[in-house]
Amino acid sequence: MTRGPEGSAPKRPQAISAPALYGLVLAGGRSSRMQRDKAVLTYGGRAQLERAMDLIRPYVVRAFVSVRPDQVAEPTRASYPQIVDSLENTGPIAGILAAQTRYPDVAWLVLACDLPFLGENTLDRLVQARMPHRDATAYRSTHEGLPEPLCAIYEPASHRGLSRHVTSGRQCPRKFLLNADTELIEQPDTRALDNINTPEEYGCATSTLAASGDVRPSGTRAPEPLMNRITVQYYALLREQAGRSSETLRTGARTPRELYQELKQRYPFSLAPEMLRVAINSEFGDWTQPLKDGDAIVFIPPVAGG
Repeated sequence: MTRGPEGSAPKRPQAISAPALYGLVLAGGRSSRMQRDKAVLTYGGRAQLERAMDLIRPYVVRAFVSVRPDQVAEPTRASYPQIVDSLENTGPIAGILAAQTRYPDVAWLVLACDLPFLGENTLDRLVQARMPHRDATAYRSTHEGLPEPLCAIYEPASHRGLSRHVTSGRQCPRKFLLNADTELIEQPDTRALDNINTPEEYGCATSTLAASGDVRPSGTRAPEPLMNRITVQYYALLREQAGRSSETLRTGARTPRELYQELKQRYPFSLAPEMLRVAINSEFGDWTQPLKDGDAIVFIPPVAGG
């Protein structure tokens, strides 16, 4: 039996403490589909980057913004501590590697800046479920079941694997998590990790957040938007394009039209709303009819609806 210093009684084994948790908000994208800098898009008068930094700070020891070299002087990004990418044209994985290289002994809570529906409940769940002995802890996507790499915790042990992943010519952090020792958990809010990439998606998200009353003074943290639980059925072409016949989801969409636009962000629907009929709770309805919790919606293509 091993005794302590100076002949003292043996000490009980100590649990290995988890590495410190730092935060990284990814804001180095080129926003090509949005045609505007996504980091400075506003919701309720606040830039997305500002909101993301406010959300992440309570969970980490230090928080940084991930930027490309040409973004260092941009005013919104310049107001926060930065970590500058050292790799070019490799996407968000460049930011993660740059952070790990700068502070190799800490874990990183990585967060995309363009998640307007993200709230503290989702981050609470992620941090509480953290498994420091594994490579990473991440959410399972509510859309296809794959890891969500841009709201995840990367432990120091993941650095070597991430580096090999990039060296071998791969740039997708999701594929890295698929092959790494990743703890996958279920999302408490099915829409929280939906990102916004186009002007149309931005308009829809703005309307949804406004309807939920998500308008608050600068510096406060956002609540999760009010969500209804909706069941959706798909037929004919829509079933083929969605890859499923039905699903139940939580949504902030106020009308069937907003719901269909939201679903078009997830699935490659090719039909405009004007080409469809909509049924609500087994009765044909109107595209502007208010949705309620528990509603069952059917979008009916021409081949099914006549």
